[in-house]
Amino acid sequence: MRIRVIGAPMDLGADRRGVDIGPSAIRYAALNEQLRRLGYSVHDIGNIHIPQPESRPVGHPKLKYLEPIVQASEELADTVEQALQDGEFPLILGGDHSIALGSISGVASVHKNLGVIWVDAHADFNTEETTPSGNIHGMILAALSGLGNHKLTHIKGWAPKIKPENIVIVGARDLDNEEKALLRQHHVSVFTMSDIDHYGIFEVSKRAVEIAGRNGRPIHLSFDMDSIDPREAPGVGTPVRGGLSYREAHTAMEVLADSRQIVSMDIVEVNSILDHENSTARLAVELILSALGKKIL
Repeated sequence: MRIRVIGAPMDLGADRRGVDIGPSAIRYAALNEQLRRLGYSVHDIGNIHIPQPESRPVGHPKLKYLEPIVQASEELADTVEQALQDGEFPLILGGDHSIALGSISGVASVHKNLGVIWVDAHADFNTEETTPSGNIHGMILAALSGLGNHKLTHIKGWAPKIKPENIVIVGARDLDNEEKALLRQHHVSVFTMSDIDHYGIFEVSKRAVEIAGRNGRPIHLSFDMDSIDPREAPGVGTPVRGGLSYREAHTAMEVLADSRQIVSMDIVEVNSILDHENSTARLAVELILSALGKKIL
């Protein structure tokens, strides 16, 4: 497989600064070298251009930095679409989770019946009517499902990008009340940390693939590092206690790799300012390798 590495240093979708350094931190943790050791061809095209928050007005308080996020999402969507058309696997490095608006829109332009596995402490299924913060990183899955502001839903000119019933959220443990109602209303599958405690990560991961990848449909994997417990991944934008353990995260990636249905991946929310000796970025690299087929034996 040929892998196209795309950096998306987005720092506009959330309040806490620092995730724009994430792509560099992940690369510094020897991502490309490790991928080549697995036998992959790596084509790293660097980062797309995303402006710093200081250079743009915040705009509407319920849709902070809407215009630059939309602009960056359009560019990222085109970049991801081109990678797939060139026969390469898009691996997108964030940045905050608002980059998934661009990455998934690009994949959905090629794979029309796309499934999404969203590994995250949060569901990111708010709209401008339900958001408590106005941070767009918390609206991305809803926007991709066609819900919310027209500028967010209609990246590349069409909506929805994914059907809600083709989405599986894994590891959720911090959901807003109105967001919960939207998730139920639109029949999004959500496996909370309580479900993982009850069923085990292996069974939950298998069920996630069965739902998102039903009838062999291609799957985009979107992995937020805050899905992992902060003791294992301290350098994230929005840490929440009680997350996935080191081995649970790897087991999930190994199950997804075995499905052979993952056609693209983004990994987000590495915040080097809050990290310890780049440990979260190193863990991100390990998880990428597991998702792309690395085995213990």
